Amino acid sequence: MPITEHQLVAILPGAAKVAAVFVPALNAAMNRYAIDQNPLRIAAFVAQCGHESGALTRLVENLNYGAQGLANTWPSRYAIDPRAKELKPNELAAKLARRPEAIANNAYANRNGNGPEASGDGWTYRGRGLLQVTGRANYVAAGTALALDLVHHPELLELPWNACMSAGHFWSVNGLNQLADLQDTVAITKKINGGTKGLAERTALTARGLAVLT
Repeated sequence: MPITEHQLVAILPGAAKVAAVFVPALNAAMNRYAIDQNPLRIAAFVAQCGHESGALTRLVENLNYGAQGLANTWPSRYAIDPRAKELKPNELAAKLARRPEAIANNAYANRNGNGPEASGDGWTYRGRGLLQVTGRANYVAAGTALALDLVHHPELLELPWNACMSAGHFWSVNGLNQLADLQDTVAITKKINGGTKGLAERTALTARGLAVLT
């Protein structure tokens, strides 16, 4: 069951200006990865993609954090005491504040197939697409699945069609259709986010999607 432009905007009002571009790409991705088999899967997929991408308007990760934002987002790296009730940024956070490229290279160094900080891989392979493909190894995997040279052209994930297809691929390889069938928004969110950041909005969007689609 494909989603219509009217339904997409009803679920994600903020996507009104880009809905016409995204509907064909979303439907192609959902069909390829069996997401369109029932409303539970479609609602969960659209909700999670909508949350991660600012209603389909951001296809590349925004890393323009201040020192406090760094401490809040990565407390183990950038807070003086990550267990404190009120997180305070450490010296590294102050040094990196408002320097997106430096933040990416530091935060993502030696992770997900990236090289060390000096390699620049963190910035090159920062989050892109609807579900934020991040790290060289994940770009390689997505590129193989989608027949795209994402290693040399990571910016291809900023195109709506590829952004949707990469999200569908991630959804499939992580078993999120099955979790959507169980209506387990918490488990889906943890697979995507690594935690439960934004859970309230993700849950609300999923419920809105089900209401619209059924």
